[in-house]
Amino acid sequence: MHYPNSSSHFRNPADGLLQHVEKAIDGEYSAISCYQQLVHLAPSKKEKNIIAEIRQDELKHFHTFSHIYTQLTGQKYTPKITESCPNNYKAGLNFAFLDEQHTVDFYLDTAAKAPTDYIKDAFTKAAMDEQNHAVWFLYFLK
Repeated sequence: MHYPNSSSHFRNPADGLLQHVEKAIDGEYSAISCYQQLVHLAPSKKEKNIIAEIRQDELKHFHTFSHIYTQLTGQKYTPKITESCPNNYKAGLNFAFLDEQHTVDFYLDTAAKAPTDYIKDAFTKAAMDEQNHAVWFLYFLK
């Protein structure tokens, strides 16, 4: 059971929420770049289109998390690419699959600790999208 006043909550931005939001922004920024590369490497139009749609989801997450950061700090965050994408299509799919799976857990953990419903909902929705993306990448790996 989860209690609102437990130590697992972010009581204020200094409790680690900002670091989670920064990590989420950087992760989305890295995924946007990687998935653009995968679109170009994909062997079929179908795969190109689906990966492009996944990239659009990542752009939405990036903008949502950037907005949250600005609301919390009054400043814009400058994102950075934290992971490089493999140049090989199959290796890139495997990388994307694993990254999406790890991101689901990270976002659900962040949502569970979020101090507001808006932040909780944003991370929960993004986690659901990430799980869906992982399924697509796994499908393409077959």
